[in-house]
Amino acid sequence: MANIKSAIKRAKISERNRLENKSYKSAVKTLMKSYFEAVDAYKTAPTPEALSAVNDKMALAYSKIDRAVKRGVLHGNTGARRKSRLAVALKAAVVK
Repeated sequence: MANIKSAIKRAKISERNRLENKSYKSAVKTLMKSYFEAVDAYKTAPTPEALSAVNDKMALAYSKIDRAVKRGVLHGNTGARRKSRLAVALKAAVVK
């Protein structure tokens, strides 16, 4: 454990930031999982309502990914890769 006052402060700040970053990463994963479930539901029953649900979930996931990248929680390329995976999943569902 740190003994110097500034080191103690940095340790507290690091822990606070780690927990905030963890919540962002968890939210991104949850939204992506929810989106993929909506895409699977759309594959089984391609209705306009299901497609609008997929698009709503995509917008939420894109927004959260962009915010995580902006805050520095995710690297820019990681955010782009995750958004690309979302788009590819929808394209595969629509084409079939």
